[in-house]
Amino acid sequence: MDFKTASALHRLRLVSAPEAVSFLLLLVCSVLKRTTEFNAVPVMGAIHGVLFILYVIFWLDAWNRTKWDIKTAALYFVLSVLPFGGFFVERKLKRAAEDAVIAARARREGKVSA
Repeated sequence: MDFKTASALHRLRLVSAPEAVSFLLLLVCSVLKRTTEFNAVPVMGAIHGVLFILYVIFWLDAWNRTKWDIKTAALYFVLSVLPFGGFFVERKLKRAAEDAVIAARARREGKVSA
């Protein structure tokens, strides 16, 4: 994996968890708006909107650089619109990054010829 691909995946990982948190907070704010006088939906909506746009931009960049198949790319996009999906994306990308580091070390040490 080259540096630009690793950077694209890292950026997607960094934005996925905050995007998921902002989505959950937006849902809570929506409920509070309808049940109380508290209305933080405009603020949380703007924060979530910015994070979601960043997620989509970073997702497109990662898809372009990694050449994911359509199923994997679609999975990462669908998970972004589910309340806890961003956490799953972050965890899957973290595992993939750790596997890539292990494989690179093994190749460098001459233990694997892949």
